[in-house]
Amino acid sequence: MNRLDYFLCVLFMTILLAGGYCHAEEKSGKVKKATNAVQWNFDDIATGKLPAGAEVFTGSWSVRAEQGAPSAPNALCQSGVADYPAIVLGNKVYTDIMASIAFKPISGKEDQAAGIIFRVQDRDNYYILRANALEDNVIIFKYVKGRRSSIKEGSVKVSKGVWQELRVEVTGSLIRGYLNGRLVVEATDGTFKSGKAGLWTKADSQTCFDNVSIAAQSR
Repeated sequence: MNRLDYFLCVLFMTILLAGGYCHAEEKSGKVKKATNAVQWNFDDIATGKLPAGAEVFTGSWSVRAEQGAPSAPNALCQSGVADYPAIVLGNKVYTDIMASIAFKPISGKEDQAAGIIFRVQDRDNYYILRANALEDNVIIFKYVKGRRSSIKEGSVKVSKGVWQELRVEVTGSLIRGYLNGRLVVEATDGTFKSGKAGLWTKADSQTCFDNVSIAAQSR
């Protein structure tokens, strides 16, 4: 076999193997895409206001100018103190979801937390993916009848005073949590099948959010 024939043979096998791998993933349902994403960068909202359609459950939420925001100049910030400050962004109901946020933990003696809430039924029933800069972890919680319980925890460095990305991907009962693109925690739970989505903090956390994206996920 001459060099040209050898090269063509190797190239053919590489393409064939790559194609087989992709095809297998499609059959297994592992290839997904987000569709109809709704996004907020809060820059077209007046300071002191909230996005249209937002519903505050608890806490003190408002848009303000925030130096260094990934999408300058504004961010949505939570500056109050409550057990679990939470806000729903819009009335859209999602089943499978992909949601990502940029967040910056600013201060808090008890907690410096940022979270995504999803499959929200009402103010007392939903899931949470939460990152905490005081505990250096990302945890999947469920909040049922006003009581929070942990589903799964993953240890990871969560920096204080720095913009980072938190992302949750939910398909069926499978929940995956990512920090800065790294898969940190995953678990299964079937308590809630669908619901709204929004943002969350804890206790005295002073936290800002930017570049929020919420999308239905399809196979």
